[in-house]
Order: sequence, then structure tokens, then C-alpha cells
Amino acid sequence: MTRGWMIAVAAAGSLGLLLGAFAFQYLGGMAPCPLCIWQRWPHVAGVAAAIGAWLVPAIVWPLAGAGAMLVSAGLGGYHTGIERGWWAGPDTCAGGGSLSGMSGAELLGTDGPSGVVLCDEVVWEMLGLSMASWNGLASLGLAALWLTALARVAQRGTP
Repeated sequence: MTRGWMIAVAAAGSLGLLLGAFAFQYLGGMAPCPLCIWQRWPHVAGVAAAIGAWLVPAIVWPLAGAGAMLVSAGLGGYHTGIERGWWAGPDTCAGGGSLSGMSGAELLGTDGPSGVVLCDEVVWEMLGLSMASWNGLASLGLAALWLTALARVAQRGTP
């Protein structure tokens, strides 16, 4: 497979993962948690790196694509650890604040925030792996494609 095809497949993989995330959100009704949103941004960067590689061939684009996918894999692994209770997540994933100082009426009221999604709850899984886990694995595969494209560029000595 040529360098260009590897980059195209990696970009298609990132775009497919983004479209899948949006489909789960908008068609499946599964609202994303803050970490789920964070995991989308490296895929946007991967698609942007592919566009950059097509417009201006340079060694920096496969390096940027690989870096973005490794960040995505790291975020997927971090999120998986939170889901499995291996470590605590950030405060933005906890559903918001302390209940102390609230009155009984405030605690029982229905006018509070709705749609709060916690990062430690698995809302979908396949073969025992959550979406975060699958994103991490897929991102590692996409990083391998980007790194192979980078190696091809380095071997030829051309952008």
C-alpha cells in the first residue's frame, strides 16, 4: 500500500469513528460524557492532517496524524480505566458538585440539570469492551497506519 493510500485509510478510519460517535449520539440517543467529547478531537486532527498531506506533502503530516491517534488511544485508555474503576476521573465527569447545603425541596426538585452523563458509566459495549475501549484500540491501529506512512516518507527521503 502506498503512503497516500495509508493516509487515506487512516483519515477514513478517523472520519468513520467520528460519524459513528455522532450516530450513537444523535440516532441512538446516547449522550456523550466530557471524555467522550475529548476523544473526538484527535480524530478531527487526524482528518485535518490527511487533508494537509494531500495539499502539501510533507513529513510533518504523518507525524501529526500519528501523534493525534496516539493521543486518542491514550484518552480511550484513560476513559476505560475510569469506567472500570481503576482510577478516578476528572471533576467534569462526576455529575457536578456536592449535595451538602441543599434543602429537601432542592434535592427532590425536578428542575435540576437533565442529561448528566457520567464518565464512569458504560452506556454501550460489545464483546466486553466499551466505546472508549474500542476507540482506543482503533486509534492504535490508525496510529500504526500513520507511522507506516511516516516510515515510507523517511525511507524515500521525499515529502
